[in-house]
Amino acid sequence: MTKEFSDKEREALQHRIKAKKAKRNEKNKNKNKNKKSPSDGKTILETIFIVVRGLAVIFATILSLGIIFGAVTGTGYLVSLISDVKVPSSKVLTEKINTIPEASLMTYSNGQPISDISSDLIRTKVSGDQIAQTVKNALIATEDENFEHHKGVVPKAFFRAILGESMGGSSSGGSTITQQLIKQQVLGDSPTFKRKATEMVYALELEKHFTKDEILTDYLNVSPFGRNNKGQNIAGVEEAAKGIFGKSAKDLTIPEAAFIAGLPQSPIVYTPYGADGNLKSKENMQYGLDRQKDVLFNLYRNGYISKKEYEAYKAYDISTEFIAPATAETTSHGYLYHVVYNEAFDKVYDYLIKTDKVSEADQGNDVVKETYQKMAEQKLQQGGFTITATIGQGIYQAMQTAVANYGYLLQDGTGENQTGNVLMDNKTGAVLGFVGGLDYNSNQNNHAFDTHRSPGSSIKPIIAYGPAIDMGILGSASRLSNYPTKFSSGEPIMHDTSAGTQEMMTLQDALDTSWNIPAYWTYQTMLKNGQSVKPYMSKMGYKVDNYQIESLPLGGGIDPSVVQHTNGYQALLNGGQYEQYYVVDSIKDGNGKEIYKHESKPVQVYSKATSSIMAELLKGPIKSQKTTTFYGQLSNLNPTLAGADWVGKTGTSNDFVDVWLMVATPTVTLSSWVGHDDNTPMAAMTGYNNNSQYVAQLANSIYQANPGVFGVEQRFTLDPSVTKSTVLTSTGENPGAFTGGGYTNFTLSGPTTTSYWAKPEGAPTTQYKFAIGGSDSDYANAWTKILGSNAGNNANNNSGNNTGNSSSSNTSSSTSSSNDDANKKKP
Repeated sequence: MTKEFSDKEREALQHRIKAKKAKRNEKNKNKNKNKKSPSDGKTILETIFIVVRGLAVIFATILSLGIIFGAVTGTGYLVSLISDVKVPSSKVLTEKINTIPEASLMTYSNGQPISDISSDLIRTKVSGDQIAQTVKNALIATEDENFEHHKGVVPKAFFRAILGESMGGSSSGGSTITQQLIKQQVLGDSPTFKRKATEMVYALELEKHFTKDEILTDYLNVSPFGRNNKGQNIAGVEEAAKGIFGKSAKDLTIPEAAFIAGLPQSPIVYTPYGADGNLKSKENMQYGLDRQKDVLFNLYRNGYISKKEYEAYKAYDISTEFIAPATAETTSHGYLYHVVYNEAFDKVYDYLIKTDKVSEADQGNDVVKETYQKMAEQKLQQGGFTITATIGQGIYQAMQTAVANYGYLLQDGTGENQTGNVLMDNKTGAVLGFVGGLDYNSNQNNHAFDTHRSPGSSIKPIIAYGPAIDMGILGSASRLSNYPTKFSSGEPIMHDTSAGTQEMMTLQDALDTSWNIPAYWTYQTMLKNGQSVKPYMSKMGYKVDNYQIESLPLGGGIDPSVVQHTNGYQALLNGGQYEQYYVVDSIKDGNGKEIYKHESKPVQVYSKATSSIMAELLKGPIKSQKTTTFYGQLSNLNPTLAGADWVGKTGTSNDFVDVWLMVATPTVTLSSWVGHDDNTPMAAMTGYNNNSQYVAQLANSIYQANPGVFGVEQRFTLDPSVTKSTVLTSTGENPGAFTGGGYTNFTLSGPTTTSYWAKPEGAPTTQYKFAIGGSDSDYANAWTKILGSNAGNNANNNSGNNTGNSSSSNTSSSTSSSNDDANKKKP
């Protein structure tokens, strides 16, 4: 921090300045420009001794001042900060200091490049003799006036910085130029005490192997200098000179050198240009001009220029030399670049936090968090990393070709219908490919990863039927009420224009046609039993604010992204095991060292039995084609691919705002969402026809690129833990006597079927209220249908061992409209 002086004080310095300048000139004549002799043979104990000696001075100062941090800042504590610091060899230290950061690369899973990771940072490295001495003088006078005399660290200044930071103040002024170089090239600028102590040790070691001029040159080559006249971020004095004054660093005048030397303290504030390359307003530019005058005074104060020169340079308007704004070339990236970059950023951030052993408390500190975010961004952009994605090159390109060629199928005359698609590996959660939208150039919103919308009925297997089977409430042949009913508000629960079908239908029928009332009753039954689906949803990363919402099993109160919802189906179909989706498989640094590798962390959500039962049930919605024509479309396009063991589910939100199609084979899940960005309705048949045709084309395109990805020969199989119960077709429960509804010790007989259960006890014995949901009058009606014209006689015969024969099992579902649960209501 530059100290401000009055004119009177400045005058008083003049005599001392002249003497100091004369002394410096004499010293410069005899200055040895060669490198210092290497001292690799010296032990780390010597370095520690130097640090401890400086720290002892600090400790003495602490005692004399009575600082409240006595125990914390005692010698023992301070020594402990450096006791485990491993000083790098001169070779390693030299490599790190002299290595100019390079662009990182992201690749497909096969190693082929996706793209370099963009950085608008412009840097050109130059040798020391290509930098004007005036720049070096200005830097020393402003940043580190004792640079020529210290050995890398100024203990008192270091202590002031630590103390200032401990008390919530500024830590500026605590770092020498050598320390700042260590920060930028080796350690990063972490605000932790441990890092500062490491920085101190490294700085002392660096000064043993580098001359002062080498340190200055390296610092000036790597430091940030704000923006150039094209709005690009610039680093290194050469690009600063070219981008601000249009000349080389070796040709800078003293006023120009003073302006540039002042920039590193706060590059973006002091730079004369904005992000668009235009000159800043007069008010905002003044910060940099004032900073230049401070640097000029520092040059005068330290004897580098005379008073006459100082006054002349101070009066000169340096802004007249700023070069005119220009336009920089820009590189446009697509959906894939940003998806891989964002996940890689998170992984690099985590790596830095782990490497530096940042405590959870420090991670909660906004300053620490922001610092490490900047470090992660810098490392990712300039660290020479190689990021290997899970994305298959052929698959991804095939999906982009498909949306380009067949995206028109999604259009229904209601405005531009966007889409988001994800292909996910069921075993690992790896994203193999995706479609972010119709065209990135016209719409940058990533509809696969960033759009969150109501899933409609596609949530039913995840939040209603899957958990109910897992809890032992349902079996595959269970019956559910589809008699008309209402929400507690009095609003009828509708399926398109239908209020119900006056029957107890099978679970399979409820899924195939995607009726709403059965899902509603299933969820209400779980709530009534005191059972919650929260553990299931939380394990899969779904966000649900209120689990009491009545329309939750119909898609109300939940808005997943496409990739998240695909992950839900991955878990449901992968033996109930959730593997969090990922797009970055590994990251290697510039030296080829692997700093990140994805590790499987499976979470058991549903039992294996539940998973296999749901897979069996979900064949119905696809093969029946009651809510989607996908299977028929695919059969026409590619009979071989249609022969895969397809399962899936559709979904439609209120007023046709969102349509979904989730399809899967034993190996992968392919999802598709379609809708308007402004949440306006689409046409009634968009989900049933348009999206079905599009997904068939999409699947066929993927198959052509990689025939093995769908595992055409593989089949879903029932897990050995599944319990098979022989149940009455009419009730979905075991035959047996029951009492209720006017029947006493009544035994029903009739056709039977096999029902799959996830619980060992299997199906219960038939009860009067054998179905899920329904009112007393609904059951009276249901039993009338089951028993036919003999119902009355059977009901009055209470001998205790009577049986009734079902004249009608009502196993077929009623006809419904082709679209999904369009008129279900969200809260």
